[in-house]
Amino acid sequence: MSTPAIIGWSHGRFGRSESPLSQMMADVAREAIADAELEPADIDVIHVGVYNNGLSRQGFEAALPGTVFPELALTPAHRHENACATGSTAVFAAHDSIAAGRHRTALVIGAERMTHVSGHDVNEVLLSASFREEEEHFKSFAGVFGEIARQYFDQYGDHSETLAKIAAKNHANGSHNPLAHMQKDLGFDFCNTVSDKNPYVAEPLRRTDCSLVSDGAVALVMAAKDIAASAPQAVTWRGMGNANDVMPLSQRDPLEMEGARAAMTHALKSAGIGIDDLDLIETHDCFTIAELLEYEAFGLAEPGQGHRLIEEGATGIDGRLPVNPSGGLKAKGHPIGATGVSMHALAAAQLTGRSPGLQLDTPELAGVFNMGGAAVSNFASILERAR
Repeated sequence: MSTPAIIGWSHGRFGRSESPLSQMMADVAREAIADAELEPADIDVIHVGVYNNGLSRQGFEAALPGTVFPELALTPAHRHENACATGSTAVFAAHDSIAAGRHRTALVIGAERMTHVSGHDVNEVLLSASFREEEEHFKSFAGVFGEIARQYFDQYGDHSETLAKIAAKNHANGSHNPLAHMQKDLGFDFCNTVSDKNPYVAEPLRRTDCSLVSDGAVALVMAAKDIAASAPQAVTWRGMGNANDVMPLSQRDPLEMEGARAAMTHALKSAGIGIDDLDLIETHDCFTIAELLEYEAFGLAEPGQGHRLIEEGATGIDGRLPVNPSGGLKAKGHPIGATGVSMHALAAAQLTGRSPGLQLDTPELAGVFNMGGAAVSNFASILERAR
């Protein structure tokens, strides 16, 4: 079995784009291939992650890059959709095709255009990542996580300040990231205060507790070991994990995040390390309550005690385990199909000393966690620098 490596990447700026999706995808694809010092003809297969699900009338997104990047038009291409884990699904599929020996190189593109759609329509599209038969009444995906936050507060007390501290941390990090949708340090007081500029979106979640609706595209080039040996950089998987959980909230305790725990536990076990051996984590903070629950699901804190990490500064940029040094989804933005690819690209950038924003001091191991739905589809990677 070949050991796949990430050998090149390109990360567009997240935010509002006037470019069509096909152009956004082609731009990052071209730059990632160049970053890997390969030619388009060297790519054996393309894996595309685009959620869509009503954001655009144009489907069949796997074929889009070839419409404006003709050198890729005849390359086999596959499109993946897995809610907010769409990007990591494409990454894992590319990894497995190389590991199995079917392909020696793969191009992964994650992309989404969202800002041209009305807020109502975005809510409708994102709500489809919940179990609508029972959860339609939440009216938005923020409503789903607002209910999860309410349950957490009912069980462990009001942690609005904790959520505000998570938001402030990620916005402070994102203010240094030139690729982030929002590059502004909002501060704790603003994030903690309900106001006209920071109203409740789905109580107890405020606007600053919710990730941004964004456009964006990211690409990775992955290769087998022999090709990676001559690449300008190489980041490999030390471990990986993937687990699902039942979709309806009524059939599980959403505070447990069992699927997230299973994915990260498997990744750490296969890597032969513990969670405290990581030097950073890029994790799925679609809402601040998600990051708090992930602290606990990953074993960094006991249930109901995740607030201690943020209060102690453990997950801050200078803490013992920085979480979301990129700014996370909260500041960087959350173009659905691009998110998982972005996490892997920016973790690889940290490990190779090429972070576009805050750069940690010689990190050796990076964790990535990306989830679809309310921790229904869960992907965890442990990455390390090979060169």
